[in-house]
Amino acid sequence: RLARFDRPIGAWLLLFPAWWSQALAEVSLGRPYPDLKYLALFWIGAFVMRGAGCTYNDIVDRDYDARVARTAARPIPSGQVTVTQAYLFLAVLCAAGFLVLIQFNLFTIVLGASSLLLIAVYPFMKRITSWPQLVLGLTFKWGALVGWAAMTGALSLAAIVLYAGSVLWTIGYDTIYAHQDKEDDELLGIKSTARRFGEATQRWLVLFYTGAVLLWGVAGSLAGAHVVFILALALAAGQMTWQVATLDTADTGNCLARFKSNRLVGWLLFGGLAADMALSALLRAG
Repeated sequence: RLARFDRPIGAWLLLFPAWWSQALAEVSLGRPYPDLKYLALFWIGAFVMRGAGCTYNDIVDRDYDARVARTAARPIPSGQVTVTQAYLFLAVLCAAGFLVLIQFNLFTIVLGASSLLLIAVYPFMKRITSWPQLVLGLTFKWGALVGWAAMTGALSLAAIVLYAGSVLWTIGYDTIYAHQDKEDDELLGIKSTARRFGEATQRWLVLFYTGAVLLWGVAGSLAGAHVVFILALALAAGQMTWQVATLDTADTGNCLARFKSNRLVGWLLFGGLAADMALSALLRAG
């Protein structure tokens, strides 16, 4: 529970940009299908490091969590796990993540390790800015850079544009998530885009989600993706439109369901890239 292995949606949302980036790089290299070894490494790394991030956040936020109804039962504020035990568990998870990271090329190892600064500062952002979701996006979507680097040993404009789009996506869906806690956050002085946007949230979501889709389309074009990816992107845009159109920020269940539905966006884009690779290989063979 400390690592949120019982609530895996966050790990999937961390994983998908790495998978997209890997597949996008392989599209640019003309490969017929994604490398299963790297898909597995990113899967393990995402679940382990998401667990490490949650553990670290819970250590930092333990006093706040104890005062919020939704989080008071978490292992640390409820007393089920001591802070010392949490630090030990964090060390184990980080060691496992390091073992995954060193399977990649040197450039990717350095790039992946450079995200630690963002990870370290993120939990403190909600104390000082109304835009912690932006910092979360910069941190949580680092895989959009790492996936490309793992395949090519470098970065490219396509990967950077994919990363930028993924950051906007994160701001959008985490704003939806943050609406669950806005009353408690206001009482505790915790800041968020949910509190900042208020009744204008849906208009802001249109901006963020539209920007994400456009940037993802540009990234696909730069990498040489074809019509199958564009169709998948259109389906993802439709799903995101549904989120905005049906969102009720006063209903926590509604917010949570729409937040979780972003896993479908992840699968649509990854599936579109994989199908694009396979179709391109068939056309070349023909």
